[in-house]
Amino acid sequence: MKYYKLIIVLLTVGIFAGCESYLEEENNSSLSIETVESDPEIFNQLVASIYERARETTTKYTGDMYYVLEDLGTDVVTRGTTISGADEINDYVNLNSTNWAVGVYWGNQYSVIAAANVIIDNAEEMEAVPTDTKTRGIGEAKFFRALSYFNLAENYGGVPLVLNQVRSAETQYFRASEEEVYTQIVQDLQEALTAVDEIPGTYGRVSKDAVRHLLSKVLLTRGYKSFGSATDYTEVAALAETVISNHALVPSFEELVDIDNQRNPEVIFAYLFGSNSVSRGWGNSKHMMYKFRYFDYPGMVRGDKYQKGLGPAPTPFYYSLFDENDERAEATFRRVIYADEDYVANVGGSEVNVSAGDTAIYFPKTAWTQAEIDAVPYAVINPETYFENDGVTTVHYPMFKKFDDPGIPFTQPDQSSQGERDMVIMRAGEAYLIAAEAYLQSGNTTDAAARLTALRSRAGLTTTVAPGDVDLDFILDERARELTGEVNRWMDLKRTGKLIERTLQNNPHAALNNALSSKHLLRPIPQTEIDNTGGSIEQNPDY
Repeated sequence: MKYYKLIIVLLTVGIFAGCESYLEEENNSSLSIETVESDPEIFNQLVASIYERARETTTKYTGDMYYVLEDLGTDVVTRGTTISGADEINDYVNLNSTNWAVGVYWGNQYSVIAAANVIIDNAEEMEAVPTDTKTRGIGEAKFFRALSYFNLAENYGGVPLVLNQVRSAETQYFRASEEEVYTQIVQDLQEALTAVDEIPGTYGRVSKDAVRHLLSKVLLTRGYKSFGSATDYTEVAALAETVISNHALVPSFEELVDIDNQRNPEVIFAYLFGSNSVSRGWGNSKHMMYKFRYFDYPGMVRGDKYQKGLGPAPTPFYYSLFDENDERAEATFRRVIYADEDYVANVGGSEVNVSAGDTAIYFPKTAWTQAEIDAVPYAVINPETYFENDGVTTVHYPMFKKFDDPGIPFTQPDQSSQGERDMVIMRAGEAYLIAAEAYLQSGNTTDAAARLTALRSRAGLTTTVAPGDVDLDFILDERARELTGEVNRWMDLKRTGKLIERTLQNNPHAALNNALSSKHLLRPIPQTEIDNTGGSIEQNPDY
């Protein structure tokens, strides 16, 4: 297993200030405990290094595809290819312990845990650091350690619990039970809740509401398990209601996703990037998600307007979820793509000049006839043809815009994405859905319906949700409309016991191969970890 004996200090000082700080050219990349124990500022840098690792292991959505384990292979996201062939992650065909993404995900989580353990183990030795600074820093470290162990437990089951800084070479690690991991996660979050600030003085730091939100998700997930507590759902609802009371919904979804309104009251926690090319790191890659090769069409260029066209694809089922009056559709994806430059089209055998700014590609909600398509100078792509090769691109679909970062240059998959937009990790919209699910699981469909009604009304849906209409599928549909691309869809489906059913029903590539089974409710343990520990870490069943 990969851990660090030396403290790795934040490479981009100033992450809490929105990544705009000037970086002095001095070597702060590796410092021993002896060097930092009496310097309060270095302590803060150590805490910031945890944020840095957590942020940098959450940003690569294209090219490296670190986080394909979040939404690929679910009911709402599939691979961006024609419906043929097979894939390990999306189609669950031949998924095994040597899969690259599975190994990277494991390593990323333990990297964050290692950085957190340095703070937790050594804070008390730093005598010059004020007590309140140490208390807050330890709380933040425990928040991130809990988050990483939550990701590990849901993806791999029981994993080694490493709760102290590793100071010597070790190879013997053993998997704790999943219940033991969850016990530690809850303990870390309960301790973090008492330690971090209610309202941090610097935007981007972990607040009590961020801890409450994560704890509500952890307890909601634990509630479904055999070792869940009878009070889990009640506690989840109380935590979510507290968060909701402190974070008002933005009046409209359009305002919520507006790049000029990123730091709004609904945001609970976000990773910050900014325009400083050094402190920004890799950059927020979400503006690249759910986009096809639009630039291959007449009138389109590969530039800084839409920026990318190489990502995974929303499923046809995803687009079908939106009612006619649901304002989230218009705010989330675009059905019209406008020409970047003038071009000449052929309409009925005649040349037609199309100007920059005119429609170049259109995705109607209901299919057009061939005669209607032939009568216009732009490409019309019907819903049933999203995954059919039209001679220009193999796949094509309404592209996401809620993560757009205008002006950011197009970059290749192996290059820094340069995205400057904040990456919102937690917001009140999800707290409403967490509360609704907890109420449902407690048998309180009245309050569940009330929370769903309130959230949907923000989207322009005025019909009251009836208590009898609330079930897990209703909530999962609502989570898709509200949160796709923002939260871990795979974990949502696994938690609710719906991963196999909904993926095989709605993911066209997974349905084609029909390989998804109960063994895939856990990922394989990376083979390198098994080998490096001499087999003391055991593989998950059937891998």
